[in-house]
Amino acid sequence: MSFSKPDRAKMLVDAAYDMLAEQGLDGLTIRAVLERTGLARRAFYESFSGKDDLVLAVFKQTLEYAARYFESEAERQLPDPLERLRYIVTAIVLGRGYLGEGVDVQRDRRGAALSREHMRLAESRPADLQAALDPLLDLIARQLSDGMATGRVRKADADRLAMLVYNTVSNTVHTELLAEEGQAPDPARRTRLAEDIWEFCRRAIIA
Repeated sequence: MSFSKPDRAKMLVDAAYDMLAEQGLDGLTIRAVLERTGLARRAFYESFSGKDDLVLAVFKQTLEYAARYFESEAERQLPDPLERLRYIVTAIVLGRGYLGEGVDVQRDRRGAALSREHMRLAESRPADLQAALDPLLDLIARQLSDGMATGRVRKADADRLAMLVYNTVSNTVHTELLAEEGQAPDPARRTRLAEDIWEFCRRAIIA
């Protein structure tokens, strides 16, 4: 069976996503991804220039999906922009808001792997990482803009404030995931962390 170039790219990204959960970064090699998908090496290099491009594509697909789900769930359930933002922040920390599932070892292994790559790519490929983050940052900025319009959020540059909120949340979560790497997740601890991070962010943005 032949696949189109977009189909092959998605197969590679999906395989990499699964392998990060199963084996972490050590198991994610171009050869292993090709073995998983059954694609030829040429098919890989028609879509990606190397492993970094593949990891960036995993970031992009994951965050686009998360942003769409967060937006639909928040807007469906929560009319207040601050409550929508609270939902988004909490979902990022818990790592389950768009899946409806509890934390688990495999998802945390993937999260720890992506956390390491996030920090590395922030130095080596900052523009590309920023592009992958844009859907989630735009979603956060829209909630902040709505909050400013209703007087619930202090007046500021919404995009800049969104970046500050995201950096606060993501850096804390990265640290937590790396500290717990290889251990059984503690849902109660993660829930308390989500509450503390949200309260910190809320105090920073309220009018």
